[in-house]
Amino acid sequence: MGVMKRFEQRLEGLVNGTFAKVFKSEVQPVEIAGALQRECDNNATIWNRERTVVPNDFIVELSTPDYERLSPYSGQLGDELSGLVRDYAKQQRYTFMGPIKVHLEKADDLDTGLYRVRSRTLASSSSQQEPSAPAGRPAAPQAPGGYGYPPSSAPPMPAAPPPGAGRPPAPSNDRRQPAAPGPLPDARTRRWIEINGTRHQISRPTLVMGRSTDADVRIDDPGVSRRHCEIRTGTPSTIQDLGSTNGIVVDGQHTTRATLRDGSRIVVGSTTIVYRQAEG
Repeated sequence: MGVMKRFEQRLEGLVNGTFAKVFKSEVQPVEIAGALQRECDNNATIWNRERTVVPNDFIVELSTPDYERLSPYSGQLGDELSGLVRDYAKQQRYTFMGPIKVHLEKADDLDTGLYRVRSRTLASSSSQQEPSAPAGRPAAPQAPGGYGYPPSSAPPMPAAPPPGAGRPPAPSNDRRQPAAPGPLPDARTRRWIEINGTRHQISRPTLVMGRSTDADVRIDDPGVSRRHCEIRTGTPSTIQDLGSTNGIVVDGQHTTRATLRDGSRIVVGSTTIVYRQAEG
């Protein structure tokens, strides 16, 4: 059973009574959980062959209405989200420098239904010396190990091997220097989007989505413009707003252009699009 599925099942035990009302908000716990997983992936630091460290202290910024709905339950929700991060890290063989904490915080610049995740790596000693911040308020800033920064005290990197270590000796009758290894060829990448359970392959450099019958992918949604946005494949792939009326939201943030990663969530009108890509 996947990490996300286990998280959803644990959450079912909490979503009753008042919780059921809380989670009618546009921000859903599963969306936040996915964002925390991506935050770990995007900020993973490889220290050596046996250890990849990811952040352990997270702040989820919410709009004022969503924060007011969720903050009374931040303790229970924070525990479940921390458990999900722990399970995901075990699955990916990530490690932490200290205990995992997830806080909620109000952000006045976010609209209802939008959220933003910030993270940092805190060593165990730091976490024990400083009191944990109450839900909805950021932990005390540190320099340079604040949110969005790498750990402030990374262990020393292993010494580089001497030149030529691990390479076979060149033949005595060949005076040429061994050629430097060239870049590996790019693996073929498959790309597609998922809308309401339907998969649409991306087989061209661009894919236009909108309400018009001329769009590559037609979205029957009154909040979607005729030519709403365009996915441009590449390394990395991007999405571009095409001057739509209501704009686009990518991974919880209003934007006109954004980089796409596998699992990125795009909201146009009231429709959610999931971007997917895989090698092979």
